[in-house]
Amino acid sequence: MTENKDVEVTKHEKKTDSSKVGVAIIKYGAYLVIFFGILWFLINYVL
Repeated sequence: MTENKDVEVTKHEKKTDSSKVGVAIIKYGAYLVIFFGILWFLINYVL
């Protein structure tokens, strides 16, 4: 009464894409630099 069973094992690995995180940090960092640059210009030359 021995039964041979084929068992298929699949492994699912979640891949984290760290390059997307880096791109987002650079993009929003550039937005902040531009924002503070404009703010600095307004404070120094307009007011």
